[in-house]
Amino acid sequence: MDNLFSDSRIKDVINKQIEIFDSTTISLFQDILKCVGRKPNNGKRKGGIKTHAIINVDEKVHKIVWFTHSARQDHFLLDKLELNANTIYVFDKGYNDYKTFKKFVENQTGFVTRLKDNAVYDTVLDKEIDENIHSGVLEDKIIELEVKEQNQISKIKLRKIVFYDRKLKRRFEFLTNLFEMRPDLVSAIYKLRWQIETLFKQLKQNFPLKYFLGDNENAIKIQIYCALIANLLMTVIQKQLKRKWAFSNLVSFCRIHLFNYIHLMQFLEMPNKDWLKSQIQIEQLTLF
Repeated sequence: MDNLFSDSRIKDVINKQIEIFDSTTISLFQDILKCVGRKPNNGKRKGGIKTHAIINVDEKVHKIVWFTHSARQDHFLLDKLELNANTIYVFDKGYNDYKTFKKFVENQTGFVTRLKDNAVYDTVLDKEIDENIHSGVLEDKIIELEVKEQNQISKIKLRKIVFYDRKLKRRFEFLTNLFEMRPDLVSAIYKLRWQIETLFKQLKQNFPLKYFLGDNENAIKIQIYCALIANLLMTVIQKQLKRKWAFSNLVSFCRIHLFNYIHLMQFLEMPNKDWLKSQIQIEQLTLF
């Protein structure tokens, strides 16, 4: 399975595994799991389930998944991470936690995220930007942040990189502990975070997660797991096919022929084969 999904181009450049984590919320039709927000005026409140996921950047399928009620903070996932020197974690600034950043540094685990707008820090060093670095890199600094733990205050040194994206016309401030890596490569690594957003979108658009067959927490989780398994199987099929299929078209095609007795892979490689056979037979009959 790893050989099927793996794309080693990124690993060849940095010689480390990049993992992305994030969460997405699925609205429910009843107040089964605790939801965020105010209670409606009619008193009828919908529930919500939050899916916390980790993916390998070169596989583009879920590696690990946890479910919580939607009111649970995203920081829940930080305690589940395996810290090691061969992994770089990429995540949004919603997961900013200086205590966790300190653990990353102590365990030599790399990370790339965005700096919060209200972050307080001291600049230790302004690094020079070489001429061969992408011109979008505006700043490269070593900064110092305070970490408060059990009435004690300690400090950690991290790296702040400011990058201007001309395509989006936006300025990004990245925070990382990858001190030796090129600043433009750090920016490129964070850009890979959108893969998990694309995966969440793909899951919600192609599988029925708006309507649930059960009205209890266990039934809802089982249906989401089934959707994740179906998504994985469709990804495997898409990877193995020589014929190019858009993922949404592939899912729709398989859904239509779900109860037809056909050889799926052969049929998907040449779906018009049976139609061509029938046309040839008709033409042969007309000759006589």
